[in-house]
Amino acid sequence: MANIQTLDPTASPLDYYGWELRRQREAHGLKQGQLGEIIFCTGSLIGQIETTKKVPTRDFSERVDAALGTDGLFSRLIGLVLRSQLPTWFQPYAEMEARATYISTYQAQLVYGLLQTEEYARAVLGVENHKQVDEMVAARMERQRVLERDQPPALWVVLSEAALLLEIGGRDVMRRQLAHLLRFQDDPWVDIQVLPFATGQHTGMMGTFNLLRFDDNPDLFYMDGYDQGHMTADPGVIKERSVGYARLQASALSPEDSARLITRVMEERYAAPDSTEQDRMA
Repeated sequence: MANIQTLDPTASPLDYYGWELRRQREAHGLKQGQLGEIIFCTGSLIGQIETTKKVPTRDFSERVDAALGTDGLFSRLIGLVLRSQLPTWFQPYAEMEARATYISTYQAQLVYGLLQTEEYARAVLGVENHKQVDEMVAARMERQRVLERDQPPALWVVLSEAALLLEIGGRDVMRRQLAHLLRFQDDPWVDIQVLPFATGQHTGMMGTFNLLRFDDNPDLFYMDGYDQGHMTADPGVIKERSVGYARLQASALSPEDSARLITRVMEERYAAPDSTEQDRMA
């Protein structure tokens, strides 16, 4: 176990969080168990977070701020801590995504991370990261806070029909995930289009990719790899991919028709067993 006496607060955001939590707790004359009682958790959890054995949550951070009167210190730190839990190669993209004013993405198989439910994200991330799945899910949920800002980015998503049919986490998880997508129908900053299989060949056949636009910086193109990401601001690539994306949008169903397809798939493919039985009895 990490020795808190030698914990280096400059080593990482998580180390600094643990170091600062212990410093603030002791400054208030509280033992771990006493702070735990105040914020409704165990003293053991406090100790695990102070020694970087456990990654804190946003809820935990907000409760610590309220209990210790730290003026939002830990609520501000938690964003850095959770972002540091993302794969190293993905962190530069996440930082730019958080600053973008316009995000356009084509998703070949999965729902875009900013629109995933927690249980869907857990099923996706747990395939190869079961030991760190809690931390990675928390980091993904933290990324989604960008859509809750007073001035959120405009988000345009083109989903392959495959993303609706690939059963991630089981029928219940998929039904709730598709219902979550439908909740964005009235969001003025989010548009979702489905690219149907009937489209045939299209300009997204190279795979999932994202385009980010900014107020004061060059556009960026990003594409995932297995254990790395490729990001570039090369004008030639941006022009080519922007045209390709416009063609994807033109080939995809309208947002209204896409919502109808999502609804149909949700009700027919992922209907709850009891509702299916009721339909048969009707």
